[in-house]
Amino acid sequence: MKPQSRVFIFGLIVVGAAMLAIGILIGQFGIPDGSCSASSSPSTNTPSENETISVLMIEECQAENIEEHVRQLSSRPHLAGTPAEKENAEMLVSLWTEYGLDSVRLLPYDVLLAYPDPDNPNKVMITDNGVAVFTSALTEAVLRPEDNNTDVVPPFNAYSAQGEPEGPLVYVNYGTADDFDWLAKNRPDININGSIVIVKYGNNFRGQKVLHAQLAGAIGVIMYSDPNDYARDGSEAVYQNDWWLPDTGVQRGTVKVGSPGDPITPGYPAKPYMYRLNASDPSLPTIPVHPISYGDAQQLLSELGGDEVQNAWKGGLNITYRYGPGFTDPNRKVKMSIQTSREIRTIYNVIGVINGAVEPDRYVLLGNHRDAWVYGAVDPSSGTGILMETTRVYSQMLKIGWRPRRSVMFCSWGAEEYGLVGSTEFVEEYQKILGERAVAYINIDSAVVGNFTFGARATPLLQQAVWDAAKKVPDGETQERSAYDVWLERVPDPRTGTPFTAGIGSGSDYAPFMHRIGVPSTDLLYVYDFIRLGLSSYPVYHSVYETFYYVKNFLDRNFWRHLTVARVYLELSRDLADSVILPFGCADYAAKLQQAAQGLERNFGVKLTQNGVVLDDMKSALDNFTESAQNFEMEVSDIDLNDAYAVRRVNDQMMQLERAFIDPAGLPDRQWLRHVIFAPSSVDTYSGAEFPAVVDALYLIDDDPDQETRWNNVRKQLAILTFTIQSAASTLNDVTQL
Repeated sequence: MKPQSRVFIFGLIVVGAAMLAIGILIGQFGIPDGSCSASSSPSTNTPSENETISVLMIEECQAENIEEHVRQLSSRPHLAGTPAEKENAEMLVSLWTEYGLDSVRLLPYDVLLAYPDPDNPNKVMITDNGVAVFTSALTEAVLRPEDNNTDVVPPFNAYSAQGEPEGPLVYVNYGTADDFDWLAKNRPDININGSIVIVKYGNNFRGQKVLHAQLAGAIGVIMYSDPNDYARDGSEAVYQNDWWLPDTGVQRGTVKVGSPGDPITPGYPAKPYMYRLNASDPSLPTIPVHPISYGDAQQLLSELGGDEVQNAWKGGLNITYRYGPGFTDPNRKVKMSIQTSREIRTIYNVIGVINGAVEPDRYVLLGNHRDAWVYGAVDPSSGTGILMETTRVYSQMLKIGWRPRRSVMFCSWGAEEYGLVGSTEFVEEYQKILGERAVAYINIDSAVVGNFTFGARATPLLQQAVWDAAKKVPDGETQERSAYDVWLERVPDPRTGTPFTAGIGSGSDYAPFMHRIGVPSTDLLYVYDFIRLGLSSYPVYHSVYETFYYVKNFLDRNFWRHLTVARVYLELSRDLADSVILPFGCADYAAKLQQAAQGLERNFGVKLTQNGVVLDDMKSALDNFTESAQNFEMEVSDIDLNDAYAVRRVNDQMMQLERAFIDPAGLPDRQWLRHVIFAPSSVDTYSGAEFPAVVDALYLIDDDPDQETRWNNVRKQLAILTFTIQSAASTLNDVTQL
């Protein structure tokens, strides 16, 4: 750590004063009996003591510890459902028990996963009169000694259907809904039905690519990472020389769409007693899917016939991109041989708890998943290393006599890569408790994916708390400035004058908490310059080349960026767990709703007006919500912090706010998702959408021949949205009034 970083931390007390404070802390932060009376103080600490603990926690967190954790975690493959992954879970149980957490539990679930057949590997072939003349690589090339391990799973897409389809090849750009729609409207002569399609990774979730292809009648899908997105600086500037993907690299990943979690126990935990659907559940792909390298993709695309594609569809391979269908040689076809099997295996969540001193029935949850497609040095081990160091720091604070006001729950999830399985099963099993008691969920997944700036995804309720935490932490690059200042400078939000904070989609384990049960959630990470680069992910994502060497040499040599994320993680969780009044931004939520309404009117206002749909009622509800939020925050600012019941009341009201946007009926055609304001985009699960039911109802509405039914649905969804906003406003009003 640079010496300047120790001087930097805002409010940093001198070492002597800190040591003196420890004696005070031991006396002040003893565990109370948990009783709360109107005459007793609801807090065992003062703001100055909070600040002391904040500084101690930030200083205790060390980059060297995170680095060693990441090194160890990424030293071998640890795919979900394998012995290595179970061993990692047991390691955490042992470690957290050693740290002295109040409880540590290993929670098993029997879930449907998928694996390639080691004796009959998946492959893509070019056939000439039925004879294979080209076969895609079965494994990725070993470029460094540490890349070589017999436990490396070959490239595959989880939950692909089995089969050996053979037919003409058609190129469909990124395989988005718009790409398939453009092809259908502008090139009706190119028939997807009965063809195998090849698409580029990026721009949308891979499962949606498969779904769109399946709906268009394709009999198979091949995916690859195009060098225009994943290797922009030429063939030499790739791993192991640079951060770009080599031509032998392949992105693995799930292609399951629909609700997250175990595919055959949707909505319910995958316990032994639970009824299970058949493994051929129609929500899983019904056609074979396989990922290949861009080196192999060049072989396929270079032989493709048909017209040259439009400029927007061209990639970075040294070929002429063509639509197809089929190859220039009429005797040649593409054939897939996919033998991926679906099988039930046991996964494990590890849950460690520090009981709260005053409100043990209120939980602040910190989570990260353990499983990786291969070595996973970025995804998820950068986050796992941070979670492990965070837990150690909390344990050190316990040793000096401090204990958080609320309970802190450390969560290590299994099988996230297959579709948020572990976290979803946990939420489904404990949703009754979590729905009442969870204060917030703070996620860490791929904690460091670049070296440009700290960043976050968050519900509006947590934005200010994230910003405040980032103000206290030195940035991982400059060390002399705060993470907040660098974030604001490099990624400002011109609408608000604050750092750009992305919305919550469903790309990681925050999704079941936010979208299913309405727990305020955030996801923290250090990112690349996504505006300039426009990448969907860091280049070696989910490949064998996502190694410790990659992280150390191309992302974070000193692990200072990991340290930045870890310290924000610590400070944010401490603030949520220890502040007398929850640091929630109700007025921030109102401002975000107003922005979303403006976006809806800007994008669809003319169309809505032309069809007799007005937004007056929704705007009125928004105004009521804004007024309620502002009045509530004024009330909170004047509250007597020694009035335990008043404190509990306003905190309960704030906890209820996010939950007030949950519709028990769920979103249309996506009933597992219940949040009316924010949800994953229906056409790209990774990204978030505002007012999702209304936007989904309006999507491609002009193409629907039954205009009356579609517009009636728009009116219905708008009415539900209006009601929900108005209902949420009432949760912030005087509790003696309806």
